[in-house]
Parts: sequence; structure tokens; C-alpha cells
Amino acid sequence: MLGQMMSQPLLISSLLVHAERHHGNREIVTRRPEGDIHRTTWKGVSKRSRQLANALEGMGLKATQRVGTLAWNTDRHLELYYGASGAGMVLHTLNPRLHPDQLVWIADNAGDQAMFFDLQFLPLIEATAHRYESVKHFILMSDRAHMPAETKIPNLQCYEELIESASDTYDWPQFDENQASSLCYTSGTTGNPKGVLYSHRSTVLHAYAAVAPDALNLSSRDAVLPVVPMFHVNAWGLPYSAAMAGAKLVFPGPGMDGKSLYDLFEAEGVTVSAGVPTVWQGLLAHVEAEGARFSTMKRTVIGGSACPPAMLRAFDETYGVQVLHAWGMTEMSPLGTVCTLKGGQEDLDGDARFAVLSKQGRAIFGVDMKIVGPDGEELPWDGKTSGELLVRGPWIVDSYYNRHGDDILRFDKAGLGWFPTGDVSVIDPDGFMQITDRTKDVIKSGGEWISSIDLENIAMGHPGVAMAACIAAYHPKWDERPLLVVMKKPGAEVTKDDILGYLEGKIAKFWTPDDVVFVDQIPLGATGKMQKNKLREEFKDYNLPTI
Repeated sequence: MLGQMMSQPLLISSLLVHAERHHGNREIVTRRPEGDIHRTTWKGVSKRSRQLANALEGMGLKATQRVGTLAWNTDRHLELYYGASGAGMVLHTLNPRLHPDQLVWIADNAGDQAMFFDLQFLPLIEATAHRYESVKHFILMSDRAHMPAETKIPNLQCYEELIESASDTYDWPQFDENQASSLCYTSGTTGNPKGVLYSHRSTVLHAYAAVAPDALNLSSRDAVLPVVPMFHVNAWGLPYSAAMAGAKLVFPGPGMDGKSLYDLFEAEGVTVSAGVPTVWQGLLAHVEAEGARFSTMKRTVIGGSACPPAMLRAFDETYGVQVLHAWGMTEMSPLGTVCTLKGGQEDLDGDARFAVLSKQGRAIFGVDMKIVGPDGEELPWDGKTSGELLVRGPWIVDSYYNRHGDDILRFDKAGLGWFPTGDVSVIDPDGFMQITDRTKDVIKSGGEWISSIDLENIAMGHPGVAMAACIAAYHPKWDERPLLVVMKKPGAEVTKDDILGYLEGKIAKFWTPDDVVFVDQIPLGATGKMQKNKLREEFKDYNLPTI
């Protein structure tokens, strides 16, 4: 017997229809790449998204064809999120921080038919336009006044002229909710990036889960500023969640430095933001130097890599901003866990409270997770036993795009498929998961595992340390031993003995790094994560001191 409820597909266009109808006057504010502050509303975005859908179809693009973007967080990019996907096409956000060769490879692998790009990326497109095999249309996301007088790009079109020439009368098509909606490529450190193809259903379900009180807790009373780029796993789904909740959206454009972000927070009454730890380091450095405070900011979502405990405490104790420590992956749309206290934990204070909040958190509804040992058997949730983290759920990948023959899932005895995250984790009896390392980063010393993440987090609590990375160095007796790579804060006087003394008593004695090296910069990837693979290559022949 089937239920007698209406059957309506979960489509991305329905989010925009809802936002326009119920929150149409809520603002969308952008510091545009041209330098101006642009203001519109959900109603305005909805109108222009319909115009864009008409324009795309007028260019000859059809359902399921890919529409590429090289763009910052802006209202125009938001229009593409809804205009392209809503019309049944697949929005493909490319990361402009990647090498041009990788960008060309990714666009061709995806089969992008059109490329929309911001003004800052005009030189990049001019240098590579002739190399794209599939791209037939190039559109500069600007007005006529900022179009180049001359260009090497064939038939370059102006975004604003494209919009203005199209009708705003458009009926969003209805189709199978499992149809592809958007495409993101992983920023893998080895081999070519892998495409993750999301569906309308997975995207809407992910938005439902994200707005929940124990997740990101979004409402129409919030003003949300996504610092995480819209080319990084769809800005962690915030453009969709904000539409569902009817929240105000504030887009920073290319201005990601501490001062630019702080000024926008204060001017627009931002209550919620989200980004990776490296971004927040710049923001905290700015407010500390200026003696500033946040007047409206209530909480920030920190993910992409582990939030250093010192950063968590600074936001919480100094600035009164709640940190929502989150974890996920491109393959997970990306949200998997969020760290919010459970009932009965509200009265925790001091170290006990921060010990919980420093974990990656609890699985949100829709995500199932477990840790397994080398034999594939599930391990206990005791907060001590570590194993490989596996996940499953309706917005988690089951295969990569355009990679035929890949079998990425692990199947258990019940025949259920699980995605191996590559993370090593523990889960406590309350369901709080904590990443202890990546399977490729864990240091195996004499048969014992040493967590590089824990060492990094503790080291970054030293007042003179800006960033720290821990990698394995070869040891003739123990096979591997920890080598700590440290970047000092400007003007800080820090020595190896200072660092080792700071770690003493905070870690097991055998975890103590065999050496500390100081560098001017620690390499960061396209999404702000430390590139340990480059450090391992740089220090592959490093000779640890002998005692």
C-alpha cells in the first residue's frame, strides 16, 4: 500500500520560487569584482535567473549540458546557480586557483559548453580560450563599461547585455529529481581531479539538513556571508540553504582579506559566516591589531581542515562568536558532521566544553558513519579506538563522473555500500566524531600511530606560531618519526626548544617531534588546505638529528 501524498520532485528551482514568494524583499548584497557594492533581493535574483535561463536556451544549450563558471562569490554567480540548474542544465563551478592546464583539462573532461567568468579572470581566459575543446561560448560577467576594447577571446559576450536582452517570463521545467544539477571536481593532490556530480534531490535534501538547529541553524533572521568560495563544493550549500530559510546573503566578491571581510560584516549586519581556518587567521589578525569587536556576528562555520583549538577559543572567549566546527568532503555535498552540544552538555564549562567543541561533531540526519579496522569490521564508539571512517547517505557520491570502471564503494555483509573517506577517526559514546589523521598523513612510528593533526593543533596554540604542519620523516629504527614544520607569526622570536617545551606535558612523550624546522611559507592548496604532499617531497631526504 502506497501513501496518498502528492508526488512533487525536489528541484533546485523550487528553492528560488519559495525564496521569491515568501522572502522576496530579503537583500542580496555583493561587493562586485568591479569594486562597487551592488544590492538586490531574492525577488530580483529570481527575475534575473529566469532571464538567464531564457538566455542559455537562446544560446542553444540543452538540458544536462554543462555550464562552466570561473567566478567569485557574487549575485551574478548566484543567478547561474539557479538559472542554469533550474533550466535543467548542469552548473560546473571551476576553481580559478588551479593551474591553467588543470582548468582546461577539467572543463574538457566535464564537456562544458559555455564558460562564464569574472573580470579578474579575463587574462586567464584570453591565455587559454583557444585550448578548450568543448567550450563554444565565453561570457564575461560584467557590464558593457568593463568589457575589453580588444580581446583574443572569440565572440566574447557581455553578461549584463545577455540578461537584459532576455525575457523574464519563464516557467521552470519539471523533471526527475535525480537529474544532475551541478558538478564539482575534487582538489586532489595526486593525479587528475575527480568529478562529483550532484542531483537536484541530493542538493535539496542537503539544504534541508543544513538549516536544522543542530546543524547550521539558519533562519530568515540571519545575514549569511559565505567566505568559502562558491567554486568550493557550492559554498558548502549555503546559496541553497539561504534560499530555503529566506536569509539575507552577503557576497564578498574577491575581497577575502581580513579588513575587507570585517568591514562587510559590520556594514551589512552579518550574523553567520563560513570558511576554512586559513581565512579566519587573517580576520582574527586584523581585529586583534585594530582592537575591534564584532557587533552582529553570532556564529561561524569552520571546516575544510581542523579548526585549531586556539582559534576556537579566540572566537568564543575573546569575541563571543560561536564556532560550528564542521566536517565533510566534496564527495559528501559536503556536510557530514557539525559540532553542537547535546542536551545535558549545556552546563559544561572550561576545558570540558572545549574538549567537545574541538571535535568534528555529530552526524546530521541523512549521514550514516562508522569506523572500521584493517579487516573491515566495525570498531566501537568508545572515544579511544581509531579506525578508517566510512560514510553513506542520499547526498554522498557512489561513483565519480566520467570515470568508467571505478569501484569506489566498500560493501558490508548486508550489501550496503559505504564511501571510504580516507580519514582516520574516533567516535565517542555520544556520537561525536574526531578526525585524528588522514590515512595518508598518519605517522607510523615503531608500530604505533601518531596523529599529525593533534600535533599541529597543539603547536598552533603557541603564541608565536602562525601555522604548523607535521609530516613523517624517515627513521632507521622506528621507520617514521614526526617532523614539525613551523611558520612563525611576523616578528615572533621562536626557537626549536621553545616549541618542544610548549608541547611537553600536552602529548605522549613518544609523540614528541624529533625535529622542528622553520619555513617562510607552508604551501596551501586551491581551497586553503595545507599541502603536506609538497612538504613530504621537499623534506623526503631530511636527516633527523641523532642522539
